[in-house]
Amino acid sequence: MGETPNSGPETPDATTHFGDRMVAEADKAGLVEGVFSSVASRYDVMNDVMSLGIHRVWKDAMMDWLAPRNGQRLLDVAGGTGDIAFRFLRRAPAAEAVVCDMTAAMLEEGQRRAEAAQLADRLTWVVGDAMALPFEDRSFDIYTISFGIRNVTRIEAALAEAFRVLKPGGRLMVLEFSQLPNDGLQRLYDLYSFNVIPRMGKAIAGDRDSYQYLVESIRRFPDQDRFADMIRAAGFEQVKYRNLSMGIAALHSGWKL
Repeated sequence: MGETPNSGPETPDATTHFGDRMVAEADKAGLVEGVFSSVASRYDVMNDVMSLGIHRVWKDAMMDWLAPRNGQRLLDVAGGTGDIAFRFLRRAPAAEAVVCDMTAAMLEEGQRRAEAAQLADRLTWVVGDAMALPFEDRSFDIYTISFGIRNVTRIEAALAEAFRVLKPGGRLMVLEFSQLPNDGLQRLYDLYSFNVIPRMGKAIAGDRDSYQYLVESIRRFPDQDRFADMIRAAGFEQVKYRNLSMGIAALHSGWKL
């Protein structure tokens, strides 16, 4: 898909992080897609491994703060297997959800889950890039992205696109792995992450490298305050965040007013 004006031009020869590696900006999306294509069928197991199963509690906390209402239209970006969209629709049976993801294999897995959960008639699945969303301006009430924004090549571009597609009065909510405020606890968590999670990835999904990237990407992501500043810079107001599990993850909320 082509870039929209809001996503910003790619800089020739620009580089970015792919975990701890530096890669060309133009190559990162393909590399990320490769990671998630590799783990698509085991994605929910992957989240259990990386969060010790607590991601389910975090997603429920996201819905509690979001308070879905009937009649709302949700866009869940990097929504792959539909976990957030399913929770949203269960709390608001007369709402609508669109799941957008750059990885077709993830969407296919989500569609299978939706059919099994009898939610397929209220869900739309779209292959698309968070930095160049294939949707009209001001077309959604809510934009969510869960454990996905750290994988975007240019986070600022994704936030600009979120602002563009939201209606006035619309809300952004981001759930992402974050940073513990205590240095000692952070060191212990890093020790676990870098030494245990890739080995689990190898044992459970037969894919150590993808899990190694995902752990590295968490450490590269901005901390809570820096990310809140990025959301404000994109035009959102009333920006707040809540730490989950002492900051292992965080929920960020902002409004398009």
